[in-house]
Parts: sequence; C-alpha cells; structure tokens
Amino acid sequence: MLFHTFNSQMESEKCGSSAFLELQFCKLPARSDLETLVAVEYIIPWQNDSLYIHDARLFDREYRSVFDCGIYSNLKVGTVDLWGINYYPPSSIDVLIQKTDAKKPLECETLKAWLNQAKAYNGFYILGM
Repeated sequence: MLFHTFNSQMESEKCGSSAFLELQFCKLPARSDLETLVAVEYIIPWQNDSLYIHDARLFDREYRSVFDCGIYSNLKVGTVDLWGINYYPPSSIDVLIQKTDAKKPLECETLKAWLNQAKAYNGFYILGM
C-alpha cells in the first residue's frame, strides 16, 4: 500500500517509522504571499487529514512525472523534492489530476480522491522526509 492515513502520530509510529512523505492541505489564507506559503515556520507537520507515503522510492518512480510543477522554499519550480517543501497552488490541482489519469500510476484513485479534497484549500504541500 503506497498511501496511508493516520488518526495520530502515535498510529504512524506503530508502522515502524516516522519517515514519511506527507501530502498536506495548505490551510493558509489565499491572500498569503508565496514566501509565506513555502516558509517552514508556517507548516505544521503530522496533520490527521494528510496522506502519507512510506516508500519514497516507489512514489518517486510512479509519480515523479506527475508532480513536476512544485514550488520549492527557494521559490524555484521543479519535480518533487523528496527532502524539502513542495507547494502546489490550487490552479495546479486539475492539471495534476489529468496527468494522473493519463499515466495511471499505482493507487491513483486514492490520490485523485485526496486531490479533489485539496480543492477546498489553498492548494497543498508534499513535505519531504
């Protein structure tokens, strides 16, 4: 299973590790500037409504070409950084869903359902390990 959800951080630790990628809804206001959106001090990890990935290599192999438009904390854009902050604005969500539909990577229906939920927020993050 590639994607996981947890009710608490304790539950995730029972999986044998706390080393997960975290797909997290951006709950900052839409009026926030980009520097704030990607600043580590405004991101609180281990949200219960996040989607977690334990196998970063498998995620990278299956989804690298899908998540190729993330905004890093240095404001550059590129493929998902498995060790850093990747921000995806609301305008990118439908594009990512289309790419997922085209490529059909592992467990894509789980991801698409979560991405559809992300439309209610100011985009989302992929937080590296």
